[in-house]
Amino acid sequence: MVCCVVTTVVAAVVVLILTVKFIYRYQSGRCTSKTRLVGKTAIVTGASAGIGKETARDLAQRGARVILACRNVEKAERIAEDIKKTTGNTDVVVRQVDTSDLTSVRKFAEDILRTETSLHILVNNAGMSGMKKRKLTADGLEVTMATNHFGHFLLTNMLLGLLKASAPSRVVTVSSGVHQFGSSLDVDDLNYEKNPFPKKMVIYSQSKLANILFTKELSEKLRGTDVTANSVHPGVVYTEIMWKNETNLFTYIFAMLVRIMGKDEKLGAQTSIYLAVSEEVNNVTGKYYADCKVGMNSV
Repeated sequence: MVCCVVTTVVAAVVVLILTVKFIYRYQSGRCTSKTRLVGKTAIVTGASAGIGKETARDLAQRGARVILACRNVEKAERIAEDIKKTTGNTDVVVRQVDTSDLTSVRKFAEDILRTETSLHILVNNAGMSGMKKRKLTADGLEVTMATNHFGHFLLTNMLLGLLKASAPSRVVTVSSGVHQFGSSLDVDDLNYEKNPFPKKMVIYSQSKLANILFTKELSEKLRGTDVTANSVHPGVVYTEIMWKNETNLFTYIFAMLVRIMGKDEKLGAQTSIYLAVSEEVNNVTGKYYADCKVGMNSV
């Protein structure tokens, strides 16, 4: 009798999980634009894995010159070769950048300005999950905020001249729906010198909120330049970022559930791709998107 009850419960749980998976993936937004990008140049940070990798692959498939801006060059080179093979586009290159290191960001941006004559799409995708304890970079910045926000803030501003000269062009910054849990963000203390260091999910949430606030302010400053700036919630996506930094039983269980029920990397990249290429958002700027439409939790 007990065995039958257990079997029934397990079966019910499996059915529930599969149902959630089907509904979530079925309702997920997909970029249907057929836009070609021949003659266009795109940069995707953090393109050696996950959403960034699939975003870069799609842009290459459309004929763009794609620059994979990654910390791990060796890993990125393998991805670049795979993208060339699967898309037939050989104009896919790797450039080293660590968004947590402002010296690295400056060097990368200076190299782009020296070697590239145009830039039409910048996808600020690189990121990391929150840290358990406050850790500073060589620049003296909290590492999560540096990686997810400060690095992209600097990179975007250094490349603005090239983006403007190449207009129409687009800046897409990958945020997250968890930004709504970062409402306690003190914009005057982004380095957590005055306030207690928050829990890892909160610091991650606050860095993602910073992405959205930056995007909205950037869009205002770019009015009339034909350069748009929008932010993205990719959805609940299973990527290797879940296994980086400190892990515990909870994060392991959560990662397994996301792997089963969440989006895969290709589906998770759809909104980033949509904002980078779709004709539907030609003049849209300063918005927060999820599943290829304006998100309900836009700030």
